[in-house]
This record gives sequence, C-alpha cells and structure tokens, in this order.
Amino acid sequence: MSDREGPSVVPGSDEDLSLPKATVTKMISELLPNDITCAKETRDLVIECCVEFIHLISSEANEICEQESKKTIAPEHIISALKRLGFESMLAEVEDVLKDHKQLQKDREKKVSKFEQSGLTEEELLAKQQELFAASRARFEQGQ
Repeated sequence: MSDREGPSVVPGSDEDLSLPKATVTKMISELLPNDITCAKETRDLVIECCVEFIHLISSEANEICEQESKKTIAPEHIISALKRLGFESMLAEVEDVLKDHKQLQKDREKKVSKFEQSGLTEEELLAKQQELFAASRARFEQGQ
C-alpha cells in the first residue's frame, strides 16, 4: 500500500467508532443561539473530538482499573482518570450526573418491586388496566 492510499479501515477498529450524528446535531443546536448554525464539517469535527475524549478517558480509567486489579471500570475510575488527566473543572458536574443516575436506578428498582409486590401476574394486571380504562371511558361518555 502506498502512502497516498491512507490507512485501511479494519472492522472493529477505532476508525469504526462514532457517535450518532442526529444526537450530536441536536445537542449542538440546543447549545447554540437560534441565529447560529453549525456546518456539517464542524459537527463531524465535534464528533471526532468527542470520540477521542472518550477514548482518552476510558484508556486512563482502564489503566487505573488494572492497577487496582479490577476487571470492571467503575465510575470512581472515570473520576480518577479525569483528575489524572487534568480535568478537575469537570468533576463537580460529573459527580452530579452520577448522583442523578444512581437516583434514577433506585427509582427504576422501586417501580419493578411495585410490580412484584402486587402479587398479580402480568395478565391479571393487564385485565385490571382494561377494566379501569373501560370504567373511565364510561364515566367520560356519561359526562358528554
């Protein structure tokens, strides 16, 4: 292969990594004033920078994880990686997001346990839901 051809892309390699363009475009448009637009090339550059940042943080977190003889990267490893790499200014926001995420997980577990605590099968719950809908529909139609 000559130098002019460029590197070949191997499936599963880092060149395949990206972020959803629609998601990034939405995020960019939400952050920019209404009278400012973002060129596609700029969006693609932002995506490349994000992927590189994620790679940098995850590589550092993986190294920390290995030093601690752990097999799973935990949020604490990401926080330590951010500190090591000089991103202390991001820590407060990252810790807030982590706290919010943990609360969402707890709330989801509560919803699951409510279903389990009901003692009813999924079919019984569905039948009960249908009954409630029918009763609500009847009340609505009487009021008209």
